[in-house]
Amino acid sequence: MFYTALKKYFLWLVVVSPFILMLLPADFFDTGSTVCISQTLAGVECYGCGLTRATMHLLHFDFVTAWQFNKLVYIVTPLLFLFWLKAAYIVLGKTPPGFLAKHF
Repeated sequence: MFYTALKKYFLWLVVVSPFILMLLPADFFDTGSTVCISQTLAGVECYGCGLTRATMHLLHFDFVTAWQFNKLVYIVTPLLFLFWLKAAYIVLGKTPPGFLAKHF
């Protein structure tokens, strides 16, 4: 029972979070310290460094800045959109289409 309720709240958070992020300014995450363990311990940027900032700029249609932060944003964001779409179907109580149900 608890697990089902927790899963439902988590899925609602997943569905609502892009809209909340769109309300924030595009440069909201541009300043501050890094949370990357690779950069903190070794001083080396990993492939995920800058991905949050790039995704934020991509959500605000700032394509050039998103590309400058992390080029993988154009691969990762469409995959995140598919996960988001499946979560939206589940939250709405509908069955996801075959491709989403099978692969995501």
